[in-house]
Order: sequence, then structure tokens, then C-alpha cells
Amino acid sequence: MKKDNVIQEKSFQFALKIIGLYKILIAQKEFIISKQLLRSATSIGANVQESTAAYSRKDFTHKLSISSKEARETKYWLMLLNESDLVEVDLKEYINDVDELIRILTAIVKSSQG
Repeated sequence: MKKDNVIQEKSFQFALKIIGLYKILIAQKEFIISKQLLRSATSIGANVQESTAAYSRKDFTHKLSISSKEARETKYWLMLLNESDLVEVDLKEYINDVDELIRILTAIVKSSQG
């Protein structure tokens, strides 16, 4: 993976981090929301990766828009887990990480549309 593509690297590292969190959540017997979280969080980077093969600016923007939506969904699941007391894990760091991804993706999408 190219180290000069910030969003590609950050989304990949975030996915790895969420996979680690998923293992912790499963160990704490949280199976439903953790699966939703895993799917949306890993989808962020998958769509970023797909955007690198976009055939047009519109396609590129569309893929990154999907990534942005997946990031927002991921934030929702993290906040739900954090506020529900279903698990005993401090999720603030994960929420901060996804907030950063949302900011970066929003900036890229806005600049690509203009």
C-alpha cells in the first residue's frame, strides 16, 4: 500500500484496529452490534481502495461518498456501544479515529465535486 495516500493508509489502519476491537467485543459476548461495526468499518477502506481505480471523477467521488457514509455508520455503532454499557471497553479513541476519517473524506469529496 502506498504510504503517500493518507486516506488509504488511515482507513486500512482503522480497519485493522476495528478487527482487534471486534475480537474483544466477541470475547465479551457482544455479537450483534459488533458484526455491524465490523462490516461498516472495514467497508470504509474497501471503498477508498476501489476509488483508486475509478474511471472518472464522478466515480471517484461516488466511491469516497460511500466511504464517508460507512464512516458515519461506524461512528453510530461505536457511540451506541459506548452509551449502552453492553461492553466494558473505552471506545473514545475509536470514535476520535472515525471522526478524523469523516473529516478527511468530507474534505476530499467536497474538493472533488468543485
